[in-house]
Amino acid sequence: MGAMPRPANSRSKSSSKSRKGSKAKLLSSKTVYRGPVFWITTDHVQEPGGVRARRDLVHHSGSIVVLAVDDSGKIPRVLLERQYRHAAKDYLWELPAGRIDPGEDELPAAKRELLEETGYTGARWKRILRFYASPGFVAETMAVYMATGLRRGIAQPEEDEVIYKRLVALPTALRMVTSGTIRDAKTIASVLWLDHALRSGQK
Repeated sequence: MGAMPRPANSRSKSSSKSRKGSKAKLLSSKTVYRGPVFWITTDHVQEPGGVRARRDLVHHSGSIVVLAVDDSGKIPRVLLERQYRHAAKDYLWELPAGRIDPGEDELPAAKRELLEETGYTGARWKRILRFYASPGFVAETMAVYMATGLRRGIAQPEEDEVIYKRLVALPTALRMVTSGTIRDAKTIASVLWLDHALRSGQK
């Protein structure tokens, strides 16, 4: 009888540990652009596995996203914004979001952005997701916080922000995702997370 095939997860612990703990070796790094929001470096690295490569990276201090949910009725409603995005050359439906200022923690940043962009505040906050926006060349993390117990207030947008806001029933937001009306990745991920959480009985 031939040897039994080894399960996919039967790799040695030491081997998987070494891969998990290994890091790229930075051979050189040069800042080629620095702006008010992000900066770009050209890095030469030796990556785990021995590959040497040039990597051009966009660096960012990190962003927060706010999944603000009106849970006062039978059907939850999601607070969406619509604003012009020059990169997309179009108006996009999105969740409130913004940059984390230097020295600022995630939660205070989330509360600040929600108030500034929409005027709303939340009584209860919880981090639900944390991910890389585009890890191929952008070193930006996004942390999504869900806010419930919403209270309406006065928005304080920045001078260059023209934001329209709307509370949208979750089933409608889901249709906007599946139909392609919502095209923003952070908003798609957060709306789908909320639907899954409610269907699976999470509080």
